[in-house]
Amino acid sequence: MKIKQRPEDFVVREGFRFEEDPEGDVWVYRMDKQKVSTLQALERIGKEFGVRRRDLSICGLKDKQGRTEQLVGVQGGALAEREVVQTGDLRLKLVGRSREPLSSANITSNRFEVTVRDLSREDAERVPESVREVERVGVVNYFDSQRFGYLKHGQGFVVRHLLRGDFESALKALIATPSELDKSDDAKVKTFWREHWGEWQLRAPHDAGKRYAPILRRLREDPRDFKGAFLHLDRRLRMMAVFELQSFVWNEGVRRYLASRVPAAELIGLRYQAGALLFPRALPGTLRDELWGKTFPLLAPDSEVADAKVREAALGALHAQGLGLGDLHIEGAPVFFKHEERPLFVRPGKLRVHDPRPDELNRGRLKINLSFTLPPGAYATLVVRRVLWFAVEGARPYAAAPAAASKPRWGRPREEAVRTHDGGPSPATNAEPAPRVPGPAPKTRGDRKATGFLARQRERKALRAARRAVSPKKG
Repeated sequence: MKIKQRPEDFVVREGFRFEEDPEGDVWVYRMDKQKVSTLQALERIGKEFGVRRRDLSICGLKDKQGRTEQLVGVQGGALAEREVVQTGDLRLKLVGRSREPLSSANITSNRFEVTVRDLSREDAERVPESVREVERVGVVNYFDSQRFGYLKHGQGFVVRHLLRGDFESALKALIATPSELDKSDDAKVKTFWREHWGEWQLRAPHDAGKRYAPILRRLREDPRDFKGAFLHLDRRLRMMAVFELQSFVWNEGVRRYLASRVPAAELIGLRYQAGALLFPRALPGTLRDELWGKTFPLLAPDSEVADAKVREAALGALHAQGLGLGDLHIEGAPVFFKHEERPLFVRPGKLRVHDPRPDELNRGRLKINLSFTLPPGAYATLVVRRVLWFAVEGARPYAAAPAAASKPRWGRPREEAVRTHDGGPSPATNAEPAPRVPGPAPKTRGDRKATGFLARQRERKALRAARRAVSPKKG
């Protein structure tokens, strides 16, 4: 299966609520964007209309892949109170005014419309029953691959450097370590600083380098003040480094917890950027009601967990990283791990699947449309892959895991679905090994012809990059 082949294949519409005030100092716009992340869109608004970054507010971050409608607040009428603003593939339409900047409290839900392509007729016919299964059981509320963007650099979790007090390595990972698959100007800037680390008097010959200007100004003032330079990084980016490790430990803890509560025969596994995730296909009514009402902790130094099984799973996942609660502290920097409770399950609202149709982008294959609503913070890509787990490349019935000594094969470019009892974390995290995941069947000669030489070359390149992403350099 394939998603996001076109921007319009993945549409997100932000549901919102804010207190309107015709005299408010914040102009609230609905922004329609595609092919840019939320932070990139804010940078463009600031650059093209002369709006200071601190005068822009949002409800939440959205991915660059797909088409998104979300709110943007502009302080002080910096867009000259225009009702419609257009710049390239960004469009802003005024919807009202408010006294307060926007925040996550203003999101009520997110509505998704997703086109899933490259399906066989057999897989397309299985979707309606799988939708009913998801409606009965729900979807485990994991963090999906989008949460783990820094792992693409092959450096592991950036926050590990911060926990050791090594701000130079953290800064190098953030501004001088491009992803092998990223061809953007930002990646070119990171490549420049990787090649010229320490030569702060230089200027990166790309416009994207301006986002790092405050960091570089600090390093020109004091070439060894890497902590001060790090603190000049956008606060959201700093916190994302913390959230990656915290989110991974949450995923691993939930995986352990479900493996202890749900029969192995009812579990399926899906691969993602940081390892493997478990999902139940069926739950007894009493257990389902219990799990639907449960939360699972995002750990911090002050975390206290009353439920013994939850505590064992959560702390076990943290200890597998060689960490305890007391280690989740970054000395001398205002970057914090904060305890939060995240719902264990999410139930997609208004989940609909439309009849399959011929796929105009993949000859001889079918496409379907899924639509559903999720609460803030839940991942639509997980819902799609959970519904179509049987169509994800590499799907296999569960078989007993091999001996622990056998080496698992990690890092294929596409996520895979397998029946598994206890899929483990990615070697990229220096955690315990996982059971072996069977690879996809070898391509036949006919498959290779249909794929095409250039497509095969891209697959090989993506495969090598993915292997590097889950096999970080030592030290």
